[in-house]
Amino acid sequence: MNEKNGVIRDARTLGVPKMLLLGLQHMFAMFGATILVPMLVNSYFGDEVNSQPMSIQVTLICAGLGTLFFHLCSKLKVPAFLGSSFAFLGGFATVASLDTGIFADMSKPEKVPYACGGIVVAGLLYLILALVIKLVGVKKVMRFLPPVVTGPIIICIGLSLAPSAVANASTNWLIALIALVTIIVFNIWGKGMFKIIPILLGVVISYAVAFVMNQIGITNPDGSAIIDFTRVAASNWVGLQPFRLCKFDLTAVLVMAPIALATMMEHIGDMSAISATVGENFIEDPGLHRTLIGDGLATTFSALFGGPANTTYGENTGVLELSRVHDPRVIRIAACFAVILSFFPKFAEVIGSMPASIIGGVSFMLYGMISAIGVRNVIENHVDFTKSRNLIIAAVILVSGLGFSDGLTFHVGDTAITLTGLAIAAIAGILLNAILPGKDYHFGEDPHADANRGLDMNPIQDEE
Repeated sequence: MNEKNGVIRDARTLGVPKMLLLGLQHMFAMFGATILVPMLVNSYFGDEVNSQPMSIQVTLICAGLGTLFFHLCSKLKVPAFLGSSFAFLGGFATVASLDTGIFADMSKPEKVPYACGGIVVAGLLYLILALVIKLVGVKKVMRFLPPVVTGPIIICIGLSLAPSAVANASTNWLIALIALVTIIVFNIWGKGMFKIIPILLGVVISYAVAFVMNQIGITNPDGSAIIDFTRVAASNWVGLQPFRLCKFDLTAVLVMAPIALATMMEHIGDMSAISATVGENFIEDPGLHRTLIGDGLATTFSALFGGPANTTYGENTGVLELSRVHDPRVIRIAACFAVILSFFPKFAEVIGSMPASIIGGVSFMLYGMISAIGVRNVIENHVDFTKSRNLIIAAVILVSGLGFSDGLTFHVGDTAITLTGLAIAAIAGILLNAILPGKDYHFGEDPHADANRGLDMNPIQDEE
């Protein structure tokens, strides 16, 4: 990609109105997935009075400000948007079900700040990896995280969330199927902008159908109303975000923090993908350590005030490819739009009134895609499962990640500590890979495999 192929690297040449439209396009690309995370979290922690322990308003302002902070850390060079991360949903679900130690007599909404405290620590782990990469180089770090470890862990993240998708969808299978089919249709056959925002379209179209059904008196199979507008009517048009400070507990930290292993790998892959898309080596300049710092601190600050973890969004990378406008300024405009929208609580409550069945239908796609990415990670890196060591590592990771559905609880003194299945799987996989002989993957020796993994140090240029 270069100037002669019609790429625009300075959007100011287009004028302010077009820059604003481009920023709005990026905001819509991230919007559906970003607001879906707090809604999914609320489905785990919400109680019988329909509480919303994680605010969409807070999520939007944290995504916007986190993106702007990321751009500062990366010297204003990287055209990336930071939206809500789905990788931590399994951890949220686990914290919601904790019933040991201080969580024994705690309501579900009261557990959310402790989950956010664990994400604060997870974000700080990015700084450790950034420091290590700065000191020793990326090749030595990646030696301990081959695809035979990261692939199965990512698979476990998606599969562990599958029961939640089914439970939500089962509240009204018709609406859930409308959401799922809409996403598939636009993702496969959509053109232009419609192909970039299939999740948002799935949410909007299924919500419109649910609204019509609700208005003509149709209910869910259990007799409950499809949509409840009580909170929408009670909310203000304009208001400040309901920030909620995080809290810390060792068990919650051990639930959430290990997930950073997967999200840091996702970050490295996203940086390489963006580099390849715009024809710039962002891993070298401004440097992977700088982008990790920006992503990690954005995640930490978001969780500190009750928001979800942030992560670089592939949806916006797709917009870069579609629009051929590679100026980071348009991403920063999108971030500003997200911040502005966060000051309108009635708008946030309209989104929060979305039926669980829609969430379930969308989750069918999202959770499955997480696992599919793990499968692709294994396939594209040619992991040889004819070798016993690779079979053993993958088998232990998969059984640990899915088998320990309730985690593993033990006591240190008077403190109850629970390791989630994902944490156990990550620890076991890294240790087995380090101990077992016969490694067949060495980072940097096969540039094509590393490129498929999203870890190529040299962006893939378009063929002339």
